[in-house]
Amino acid sequence: MSDTADVIQVEQLSKRFTIRKDKSIKERLVNATASRRHREDFWALRDVSLSIPSGSTIGLIGPNGSGKSTLLKAIGGIIQPTSGTVRRRGRLAALLELGAGFHPDLSGRENVYLNAAILGLSTKQTDQYFESIVDFSGIEKFIDSQVKFYSSGMYVRLAFAVAVHVDPDILLVDEVLAVGDEPFQRKCMDRIKQFQQEGRTIVLVTHALDQVADICDRAVVLENGQVVVDGTARDAIRTLRADFDAQTASDRVDQNPAGAKVLSIQPTGPDGRPVQQLVPGEDLLLRVTVEADKPLDDWIVGVGIDTPTGQQVFGTNTQLLGVRMDRLVGRRTIDIRLAGLALGEGDYHVHGALAHWNGPAFTKLSEGASLSVEGPRRSIGPVGVRDISATAHDEQLVPDAG
Repeated sequence: MSDTADVIQVEQLSKRFTIRKDKSIKERLVNATASRRHREDFWALRDVSLSIPSGSTIGLIGPNGSGKSTLLKAIGGIIQPTSGTVRRRGRLAALLELGAGFHPDLSGRENVYLNAAILGLSTKQTDQYFESIVDFSGIEKFIDSQVKFYSSGMYVRLAFAVAVHVDPDILLVDEVLAVGDEPFQRKCMDRIKQFQQEGRTIVLVTHALDQVADICDRAVVLENGQVVVDGTARDAIRTLRADFDAQTASDRVDQNPAGAKVLSIQPTGPDGRPVQQLVPGEDLLLRVTVEADKPLDDWIVGVGIDTPTGQQVFGTNTQLLGVRMDRLVGRRTIDIRLAGLALGEGDYHVHGALAHWNGPAFTKLSEGASLSVEGPRRSIGPVGVRDISATAHDEQLVPDAG
């Protein structure tokens, strides 16, 4: 590798799959000429280049079919690229597919040794880790049963337990963690955070964007097999959520025959002046301007406050407030007052949306305004409180009455 700080380098990587429309192998053999006409090439990846430094945690995100899992498999050496190169150094552990590396007719115990050997451990090393692996997986009662009788959650528990005990320099994780139950997911995330503190490299594919925001210091957005964003987790998630909003609006264009839209959102203080900064617990008025080209009946307007990564922390609408809106024609302004807005310190975005009274939102202004909440820096997170204090008390020993 040209840069010793990089443990993974992907250069101009492309992967092509052939999609065949023949129904059987017999049809391909009998109609060999026609078969060539009934196939098409699908490029899962196109000229992807990435450099991943040691100790970083990278999230690969994007819509279904964008090439995330294909890229992860190429990094792990599971599939070979059509063109381009992948270079990596260090011990690799990969959780790419449910049950990968397991033999269904072997017991869980036997598969621990098999999978550990595939990942580079000797039998003696596996002996040392075995009890810890089984304890982490939480399936002690079933360790001597054939894994073909395991549930999907048990597969993941055992596979993850082996992967994190082989002392990997690089950990590749696909969506498989979503299969486990919540306590096991927490255990996995705790171990991943421990790996981060130890300076190991993690590449994660997931649809859980809040998870990416929590643990990743960088994220890559893939669309149609190409990199569209490679930057901070915040920037990547904002881009992806904006794309999702745009796609949703496109899908619901037929639900908006009036051509209605949210034009603007203006945060103001109690005195009516525009504001961009607040203190926790301060009153806020959101002035929402909407417009419809044709008459619109039975409509509602909603507002929400989001974190910079798009996670909603507050939302309301005129239906929840019990307010019926008159027919909308042309432009109108609606004021929504929020008394004692208890937001934690940090940056936020305000969105606005229109919906039918008994239907989903059909148009949305995703980042209509920005807000910054500032205080004495005594808390973290999106929830604010009016005052915070801490008091220490020494434990009082009660004399023995006897």
